[in-house]
Amino acid sequence: MKLIAEVVPVMRASGNFQWDDTYPNAAVFDEDIALGQLWVADNDGDIAGVSAITTEQYPEYAEAGLDITETAIVTHRLAVSPRYQGQGVALRLMQQADDVAVSRSIKALRVDTNTANRATQKLFPKAGYRFVGEMGLHFRPGLRFYCYEKRLD
Repeated sequence: MKLIAEVVPVMRASGNFQWDDTYPNAAVFDEDIALGQLWVADNDGDIAGVSAITTEQYPEYAEAGLDITETAIVTHRLAVSPRYQGQGVALRLMQQADDVAVSRSIKALRVDTNTANRATQKLFPKAGYRFVGEMGLHFRPGLRFYCYEKRLD
């Protein structure tokens, strides 16, 4: 949660209100840990970044034209400490999602981001994802999100 406390003010200062004081929260990360789906980028004991690598697709992904009946690896809660931004940490966490997909023989990888998050809009294509559409999320009213997909087949 210390990492999130570092990241949220930077996001908000750039006009990205995807995260706030209520999301993501400790309960969400506790669940990620319990499910074995939270990945941590460690730099000599310092947490440089985190990512939840899941198969959880929001129903709203269908708004962006995605077939949510197809099993997909989905990256959620990707965050990199401002102290490590620009050092390839986020790209390595996205590559970990590729590794998980390959190990589980899953061909689709998906991710979404707030329309104001310029950093991830540059990152995802760099990681091999293509833009597929836009959607809203019921639990983040008033915000719009871009969806991306990468195929391994």
